[in-house]
Amino acid sequence: MRFRAVTGSVLASTLAVAAGLVATVAPASAAGTTALLEGATGVGDVAAGGGHVFVAADQGVVVADTEGTPTSTINLPGAAGLALTPDSTRLYAALRNSNEVAEIATDTLTVVRRIALADNPCPSHLALAGTRLWVGYGCGQAYGGVVGLDVSVADPQPYGLAFNMYGAPVVAAAGGTVVTGELGLGPGKLEVYDVSTTPATKRGEISGHTYGLGDLNDIAISADGSTVYSAFNSPDQFDAWDTTTLTRIRSFGADETSSGIPKSVALSPDGAHLAGGRISGPFVSVFDVADTTPTYADTNPTGETVPRSLAFSGTDVFSVLRGWSNGQFYLWRLTGALLPPSTLALTPPAEATALAPLTLTGRLTLSDGSAPGEQPLVVTRQLPDGTRSTLDGVTTAADGRFTVTDTVSIVGDVRYDVYWDGTPAFRWSSTSLTVTVAPHPSSLTLSGPTSGTNGRPLTFTGVLDLGGLTPPAGATIDVWRDVTNRTGTSRTYLPAVTPASDGSFSFVDAPPTGGQYTYSVHFWNTPVFQVAYASHAVSVRGAGA
Repeated sequence: MRFRAVTGSVLASTLAVAAGLVATVAPASAAGTTALLEGATGVGDVAAGGGHVFVAADQGVVVADTEGTPTSTINLPGAAGLALTPDSTRLYAALRNSNEVAEIATDTLTVVRRIALADNPCPSHLALAGTRLWVGYGCGQAYGGVVGLDVSVADPQPYGLAFNMYGAPVVAAAGGTVVTGELGLGPGKLEVYDVSTTPATKRGEISGHTYGLGDLNDIAISADGSTVYSAFNSPDQFDAWDTTTLTRIRSFGADETSSGIPKSVALSPDGAHLAGGRISGPFVSVFDVADTTPTYADTNPTGETVPRSLAFSGTDVFSVLRGWSNGQFYLWRLTGALLPPSTLALTPPAEATALAPLTLTGRLTLSDGSAPGEQPLVVTRQLPDGTRSTLDGVTTAADGRFTVTDTVSIVGDVRYDVYWDGTPAFRWSSTSLTVTVAPHPSSLTLSGPTSGTNGRPLTFTGVLDLGGLTPPAGATIDVWRDVTNRTGTSRTYLPAVTPASDGSFSFVDAPPTGGQYTYSVHFWNTPVFQVAYASHAVSVRGAGA
């Protein structure tokens, strides 16, 4: 399988370098990265550890680095569920096609053994607790179940735990507790087992009828096994359940302003944060486990999240997306999802005119109130025609304040985006602002004689004032004359004139008849500048007056 990175940054994916600007690279972590899993036709579980991110796919186990860039594939067709040992030295992969569990050394990315499950077909979901690997198996709709394997022995033999389940159930295990649940059944339920003794005993069920639960999509469990977290189709929230009393003890995300069906849950290694994935925005939310406070949320325009595809990696969260239009799969890195936030604010200039410097001011603020110090920023601008450029050299002062100075040669709405890449202690941030740029001021003066005789040349002079700027190449000034006499009123356009580099210009005209003349000049054919107009009156003696 081949891979191709499609967006180094969701927010900064279309940045380009304009001629004449010194460019900086947009922050690779801003708003995360999205990389195409090229050739993947189906995706299962995601796991992270040992300096890698693993994605179970129909073609094998995709391996990516911690930046979210796929690097290789372990040839294990039909990979579905994944489980990592606590030290991340071993990865277990459930192989639906061959009815096996593969054990992989994460340092060499090689398969060190295969555990056959001939009597437990289509192994699909895994959970590891100590030396016991619990496998949710089942093909189609019937005859699924859960078996345990002692992976510390050379030849693990399956130990039956749950039987006659609907397809391959999801499973979570920790601290002598195993929780399992069937997918695609509503109302859903969770079955809780005590596996600290032999034989294992079933503590009971968390009933979908009692709590009004829809189809089950995913579960995660705390390190001590005391709490299991769930994602059901309904209600529209993520729930925490006590595995001893079998009661709901708290909920997450029920009051999010925009929400969709819960599809995935994952618990951070320290148990302090819960990540929840939905099929609509916010696609991924992170909550404080202790008080259920949402601490982060993000949505990716590439596609919808794939069920059961969440994993923590350091301060990042990884998920898999299915493209809206093409059905392809993407690995999404939500950078710094566990870090405290930062905020960027941007203030518009008092006025903005084309070809004149404009100044935006802003400030980077950290959530703990500390001074950020000097921090490099990436600033981009988008012109009305869609052209994007990256401006160089913007850095905050010690207190986080910064200034952006720019000059644009276009009129209309110009958008400025500011990105901060964050630090190991604080999450990245971004902001944007649209500035309406007005035409550059311009004015015309016109001088000449106030009287004349028909048929005799008159000379006129003038100045196009562009505020010290040289008239642009090709700029012209329209000239016409209006005459009123006993025969009526008429207008005649004279040849246009080209101003000199200092804006001066002149023209000569011989009025053909007598009358009251008004000579006019008009500068308008360069949209960057304001329209300018001037006129001069001349009384001409002679026939027709």
